Amino acid sequence: MIPRSVLVFGLVAGLFGCERQSREPRESTTPPISNTERPSVVFLGTSLTAGLGLEPEQAYPALIQQKIDSAGLDYRVVNAGVSGETSAGARRRVDWLLREPVAVLVLETGANDGLRGLPPDSLRANIQAVFDRAKAISPAPKLVLVGMRVPPNYGRAYTERFQAVYPEVARHNGAALVPFLLDGVGGIPRLNQADGIHPTAEGQRVIAETVWRVLEPVLRERSDRRI
Repeated sequence: MIPRSVLVFGLVAGLFGCERQSREPRESTTPPISNTERPSVVFLGTSLTAGLGLEPEQAYPALIQQKIDSAGLDYRVVNAGVSGETSAGARRRVDWLLREPVAVLVLETGANDGLRGLPPDSLRANIQAVFDRAKAISPAPKLVLVGMRVPPNYGRAYTERFQAVYPEVARHNGAALVPFLLDGVGGIPRLNQADGIHPTAEGQRVIAETVWRVLEPVLRERSDRRI
């Protein structure tokens, strides 16, 4: 059996290794956003969000769209995941993504920062900058932050500082927090593709459930306030 820490390290390494893949954001199969359409839920993230190696409809943002529709909620999902992106890249892209109104911004970032051993303070600053930009527009979107972890072989001090960024920034900004995107998926071979890195369609379904538990109340609260 492959140690869980090795598999998680391979996952993070693979995310960074995909940097040469297409860096264009993948949107849902619905038409581009316009001011007259349903409010959008934008997923800003890495290849985990993009659904690398899968069909667009198998990635967890598309599965979230199905849950939104089944729940009778009036939102449209946009998958803006890009392979190999660091938190600095997300910071650079956020202005482009906020050109149109966004109801909810879901930010998944940090795996590639961890691979590079970038300072947790840098990760914190970049996430904060993304949230500051989102809060500066009117109406400001609701914020959801998706946590990531690094394997223990980075050293206890680094891993603890890294993991502490997410709850601290979420609390500071009043953002809803998904503690760990890969909960129940990372390190489980049957839920990852042959590379041992990216989740399979089944793994993405587990991720969708993890994210939905946090996102659904955010969407319902916002919908109630619009009534």
